[in-house]
Amino acid sequence: MRYFLELCLKSVHAAIEAIEAEIIVVDNNSEDDSCSMVKQLFPDVKLIENKDNFGFSKGNNIGVAHAKGEYLCILNPDIVVAEDTFAKLLAFCEGKKGMGAVGCKLINGMGEFLPESKRNIPYVKAAFKKLFGDPSQYYSNLHEDNTGEIDVLVGAFMFLKKDVYNTVGGLDEDYFMYGEDIDLSYKILKAGYKNYYCGDVVAIHYKGESTLRDKHYARRFYGAMQIFYKKHFKRNLLFDMFVSFGIRTVYFFRKVQREKKKSVFQYVLISNTHYENLDKVLPKILVQKNKIDNFEIETEVILDANFLNHKEIISIMHKYSGSKKWTYKILPKNANFILGSDNAISRGEVMRF
Repeated sequence: MRYFLELCLKSVHAAIEAIEAEIIVVDNNSEDDSCSMVKQLFPDVKLIENKDNFGFSKGNNIGVAHAKGEYLCILNPDIVVAEDTFAKLLAFCEGKKGMGAVGCKLINGMGEFLPESKRNIPYVKAAFKKLFGDPSQYYSNLHEDNTGEIDVLVGAFMFLKKDVYNTVGGLDEDYFMYGEDIDLSYKILKAGYKNYYCGDVVAIHYKGESTLRDKHYARRFYGAMQIFYKKHFKRNLLFDMFVSFGIRTVYFFRKVQREKKKSVFQYVLISNTHYENLDKVLPKILVQKNKIDNFEIETEVILDANFLNHKEIISIMHKYSGSKKWTYKILPKNANFILGSDNAISRGEVMRF
């Protein structure tokens, strides 16, 4: 996570250059050198080092308590934002009455749209159909490129006023991981605010870094859904038993996806610089400038943030996401590593050079 956090912070720094803003990192007792990296590379970032892993909800609530700004952006450490992200969201929110939370169009490390960017309230029928493989009522039917009202945002990226966050009580700390974003979105709606999705604001979410689909994923996720139903839709004992049984049944029969092995026949660096050390790690790497060919073989495209800005990188990944033979890595600005993630069921890949 340390390397994905570095890329995230570099993208956020670039996105707040013309905005009066602060960056707060809450570390939940991580086992890597994330804290030392933040102190060394980002001395202006406010770093909160928790001695225990308090979970997503409590960690964010601690960070919000230290925030001084009018607006908040709850952000996962494996997100990459474009340079104009926050300026566009601030402009969108300006003058809107009853403004709740705003989300954006998230894509994964392959450039593919993540449908959880915009969801409906998971009423029992929709949730059960989703759990058994039919997500048609679970996700919003608003087109991914459009902007409009939705019910539920994803916790990886939520933009809202601090007053709204505090009015609804912030993230519910009964949720350790998963479900808290649904809960917060629903509380915002119940308080009379409106939630929005902005399809013209695009960010990368390296999903496998923060939502690893290991053997415990199903139990955590469905357990969080059970908490949500008990808090907001509890009716009687029979109903609770029905929900509990359904969640446990799906957990028992759910098959965990297996990671697919990747085949790469060539590496292409989009840059104006030849990196000798990178060439040693990836022999015969092809360097291209201002051009991306429609490669017909398995190709790993390495996008150099010293040459391209984050918005251009995001645009390239999303534009060419239909090419199933391409994978992507990013070379962060002033860094000696490349990183990327080809799926949501395993950790991303980091390669130092």
